[in-house]
Amino acid sequence: MKITFLSTFYPFRGGIAQFNALVYRALEKDNSLEAITFTRQYPNILFPGKTQLVGPEDQADAIPSKSWLDSINPFTYWTTGRRIKKNIPDLIITKYWMTFFAPSLGFVLGMQAKKTVRISILDNVIPHEKRFFDHWCNRYFLKRNDGFIVMSDKVKIDLLSYLPEAKYLYIPHPVYDHFGEKCSKIDALKKLNLEGFADKKIVLFFGIIRDYKGLDILLEAFSLLDDSFHLIVAGEVYGSFEKYDAIISEHQLKDKVSLCNNYIGDEEVKFFFSAADVGVLPYKSATQSGITSIANHFELPLIATNVGGLAETILHQKTGLIVDKVAPEALAESLVSFFASNQQEAFQSAIRQINTENTWEKFGVKLLEFYRQLK
Repeated sequence: MKITFLSTFYPFRGGIAQFNALVYRALEKDNSLEAITFTRQYPNILFPGKTQLVGPEDQADAIPSKSWLDSINPFTYWTTGRRIKKNIPDLIITKYWMTFFAPSLGFVLGMQAKKTVRISILDNVIPHEKRFFDHWCNRYFLKRNDGFIVMSDKVKIDLLSYLPEAKYLYIPHPVYDHFGEKCSKIDALKKLNLEGFADKKIVLFFGIIRDYKGLDILLEAFSLLDDSFHLIVAGEVYGSFEKYDAIISEHQLKDKVSLCNNYIGDEEVKFFFSAADVGVLPYKSATQSGITSIANHFELPLIATNVGGLAETILHQKTGLIVDKVAPEALAESLVSFFASNQQEAFQSAIRQINTENTWEKFGVKLLEFYRQLK
């Protein structure tokens, strides 16, 4: 089968590029696969991080992609669409996670021949951080697809609010298994220069730091916990860190919190997840989170707020804990309960069982079965 995959690929970095690379590897064996990526993903003025590109220290999968599409240059929408159409793919796959990309991706999809099936893998439909153009962009993009892959009920509901008759397939987010093997807690803490906290209950907040992810709530929760708890915050800051610094200062948390506020390269990820006893997703809003798929690979139980689709991937009292209230007191109570219950080994056993089903190979097989239904 001839497949075109239009989205973010190497040399861009981050979770979207990693997800796409793993789907690409799952599909390439038995198909003729062409990866198309951006010449410019975001204008620098709109990108809140330090860099969009892979650095020499990153161990990224160098997918052989063609850089054709500029997200803000309409001329490239037309040239990219024409090039793809000329190749007459049986299937074109896109990954949709932000309405900013609706004009470029939607235009390209709208140019394709009728025989080409168009499937989009949806991370989000309604964004966490809303903008005035979201509604128009969603309608424009979604109508130019024949089918959709959703990875949470929240995204399914949002999709159907726009297209009640949409054809979709639910597939759980596969496990991110490309970060290497878990090491001992002691070795991981040494690698992170945190060996002095080996006797503490280590809690991990991991990923890009944005307001909707609720780090402020977690820091407030830590002000309610005793000194046996220690928090590792690992991830690049998008925006200002001032309000978090203010909470740390106000509650004198400096000795209870270790900050690693930079982009975490693939080779470092295993040390953070191996060092932790539990991860926390204190989100204020969510659809799903790729962090759960990393945590599952390292068999790390998670505590998460009951927002979006988090409760679908973190099974309460089976693979972690779900907190009904997005509040510091509720998070603190769940953390105390987790360590008091000694359920970590039972949670890890349940996670191992789930991991056998959520593989990239099975994701690829289901996606292609869905394609055949849409033909």
